Amino acid sequence: MNDRSSELENYNELKFSREQGFFDRNLGIRLLIGLIFTIPLFAILHFREVRVEMLELNHYAPSYVVAQVDTDFYNEEATILLKQEVVKDLGKIYRVSEKDINDRRLEFENFLIFNQDWRKSAPESSFEDAYNGGDRLVEALTLLRLTDPRTLQKAKEFDIGADHYQVYTPADLTESVILPSQIWKKLQSKALPPEAFPQGTIDFVIDYFQDKPWTLEEDIVAERELRKRIQAKVQDKYTHISAGSRIIDQGEKVNPRHVAMLQAMKEALRENRNLWSPLTLLGSLLMTMLLTGICLAYFKANHPNILSSNRKLFLLVTVVILTLGLAKLTEFFLLNTKTHLMEAVRYPLLVPFAAILICSLMNSSVATFSSGFLAVVLAMTLAFERQGFLIMNLTAAIIAILSTHSLRRRKEIFVVCAKAWLGCAIIILSMHLYQSTHWSTGLLADLLSTAIFMLLTAILVVGLLPLLESGFRIMTDVSLMEYMDPNNDLLRRLTIEAPGTYQHSIVVGNLAEAAALSIGANGLFCRVSTLYHDIGKMSTPQYFTENQQGGMNIHQLLTPQESAQVIMAHVAEGVAIARKAGLPEQFIEIIKEHHGTTLVYYFYRKQLEKMGGDKSLVNEKEFRYVGPKPRSKESAIIMIADSLEAASRSLEQVTEETLMELANRLIREKADDGQFDECLLTFEELAIVKTTLVHTLVAYSHSRVKYPKRETPKEEILC
Repeated sequence: MNDRSSELENYNELKFSREQGFFDRNLGIRLLIGLIFTIPLFAILHFREVRVEMLELNHYAPSYVVAQVDTDFYNEEATILLKQEVVKDLGKIYRVSEKDINDRRLEFENFLIFNQDWRKSAPESSFEDAYNGGDRLVEALTLLRLTDPRTLQKAKEFDIGADHYQVYTPADLTESVILPSQIWKKLQSKALPPEAFPQGTIDFVIDYFQDKPWTLEEDIVAERELRKRIQAKVQDKYTHISAGSRIIDQGEKVNPRHVAMLQAMKEALRENRNLWSPLTLLGSLLMTMLLTGICLAYFKANHPNILSSNRKLFLLVTVVILTLGLAKLTEFFLLNTKTHLMEAVRYPLLVPFAAILICSLMNSSVATFSSGFLAVVLAMTLAFERQGFLIMNLTAAIIAILSTHSLRRRKEIFVVCAKAWLGCAIIILSMHLYQSTHWSTGLLADLLSTAIFMLLTAILVVGLLPLLESGFRIMTDVSLMEYMDPNNDLLRRLTIEAPGTYQHSIVVGNLAEAAALSIGANGLFCRVSTLYHDIGKMSTPQYFTENQQGGMNIHQLLTPQESAQVIMAHVAEGVAIARKAGLPEQFIEIIKEHHGTTLVYYFYRKQLEKMGGDKSLVNEKEFRYVGPKPRSKESAIIMIADSLEAASRSLEQVTEETLMELANRLIREKADDGQFDECLLTFEELAIVKTTLVHTLVAYSHSRVKYPKRETPKEEILC
């Protein structure tokens, strides 16, 4: 029997159709796919973030950290002290009471209206001039701010607008004061310029307000605003760090200053990389070529069928690029968020996403290699702790691959991700126990962050899997389970239009599944595809024995050639119906191959008898299916199961001996006819398939104990 690897290879080959169109074979498209792979790989290798271990705030440093380059870091503490120092000598700011200003304004208006004596002191002034002059002066009084000389000088020093500020500090705020004449002179120059008002009006208005007592009050809002504006003018304080100087000692508690120094060193390292230098570009290019070469060598040696199929190659490249893109987006989000998520999310699980998709859509060996490749590339390029990231992602990916092999329903993806998370949880717990940090908040953060990543992985895989299956025409076990639904339109039609054929298909499917599983072939595929292998009989169901309800056989009205053509036409009709319904190409291959190029012997023999036994008068090709012959183990198993189930119905007595004799004869005839030449079935596997089919058929045909007829009492008869 073939080894396990060849069984898996055959098992997974059924996911893809053997039919290759222009896209699959074109060399130019293959080179384009290679370019699509190498460009993102080069980008992620070249534009990688600098790895600087960030310490958690208020935690103790596990080891000392030394500055790798000369840099200047933003000294927040020194900046805060400098800003506090610069506003330390600011004095209080006062303003004229708003109530006094409103009262004086009302008094002034009443004076202008009811006391005409003012015209004697300003005969050349009109009412409008006096009224407007009062308004302008009241407005200036509202804006007026009084402070000490030092505060005013500080405001001018930092180029902060102080046009409405004047030097004056009251001795007692509880008593009203008469403002000095120099204040009124400045108010006059601003509010009542000579070019806007007559001199008499200016003198009259100033004299009226100047002699009034005014209540002053402290302006807290103005003081706060001045402090804020002065502090905003103070430049940030940067402190120089020399390369080789120690940033933090082992066991020292991490404070904001340490974090700022590490961030500054990280930025300096990024700037020193000189990404556009020819040597730097050459280094990234060489690394890209090396990794690409390793991938090519692996697939050429182990999976040459992937390199020869553009569809498979493009699928693999698509999943890898999606994973790289998600990884960079995750890194960008964690690095640029204002919260310290980078310290909380230390081990983002990114590789299981690709592992589950590739294992579901292709096979476990490709998924294992791809997971290792992605884990190494991401550990090299992402700004996470490399050792822990590599261990966690590889562990989660391997567990996911081992669990995905038997995936039958999409909701089981959540179970797969849960198993992967449990494996990671054990590693996280062991690492914290080893480091004696098992009661720290880091343990909870690691468990929670990895759980969130696995949940997001499950959601993304469930959403993307149907799209990739449809886009790349892939048949997975999940899609097979969907096609097995009896509510499928074709199966519902088959039950109604050809019920005998439907029952025959169910029995053959169960037989084929048992036989396939016995030799390690894809039993689920055999069971599901067999449900559709005879759908062509729906076009003329009455021509097939299983659908005839007794009475006259319609073939009695036809010649042997016509009967053979009608029987063989169900293959072509089945292909047409399957294509119209959008069935997978693999199902269509079973429809074509389940009879191979066998002879419709019954009608061939009738035609031969009609011609007196002269074979030269009978064209054998008219009685042979067009094929092709079975090209997979599953197709050959379905052919044998189909023939044996149909032939077993003609046996008068169904026993293991009669069935074994019938199976031997049918398999020998088909082997002699060359029907198994292209399907890679070995003699050992044929023997196992034959034995399994016979035992299964015997179980289906078991007899029951005859129950005695119930005797009816005479009293019941009389009633």
